[in-house]
Amino acid sequence: MTETASLPLSFGIWTADPSHSTVGFTVRHLGLAKVRGRFDGVEASLTVGDDLGSSVVSAVVDMSTVSTGNTDRDAHLQQADFFNAEANPTMVFNSTSIVGSGEEYTLLGDLSINGVTKPVELEVEFFGTSVFPMDQSTRAGFSATGQISRKDFGIEFNVPLGGDKVMISDKVAIELDIQLVAPASA
Repeated sequence: MTETASLPLSFGIWTADPSHSTVGFTVRHLGLAKVRGRFDGVEASLTVGDDLGSSVVSAVVDMSTVSTGNTDRDAHLQQADFFNAEANPTMVFNSTSIVGSGEEYTLLGDLSINGVTKPVELEVEFFGTSVFPMDQSTRAGFSATGQISRKDFGIEFNVPLGGDKVMISDKVAIELDIQLVAPASA
């Protein structure tokens, strides 16, 4: 396997294995509990170039695949109050830079939700590579975390609870666990 000077992966396009990857989020409800959700329809790739400056991450998420464990809430999240999935059926991420080395990286990029694009920053941990015994493909594992403001993306639905309290926090934690499959020529 040929390695880049800054990223310990072979050159080419690594694609996410959806059955071994999770795109999740967490938001506070009533200020008391965390509600967790995920998106099941995710396509993502990492194009490994000569160095970090020429390496790119991109992802497209199908907003209709949101799952929080509550079908009524999932249906509401797809409505205009939140994701407006009919008008904006996908969430898109495209990296603008990757910095770091070894096991720790920072991924900067543009995130588009609900028709609004904003810069985001994700802290990434690289777990290394391994051969998947079922098909002998080389896999790489990453986790990434970050935080966004719902209001930044035009998602302002809420219910006042009195004082300065609201039903749903503005801050949303992003939690990704991604397993990538090496290019066939790797």
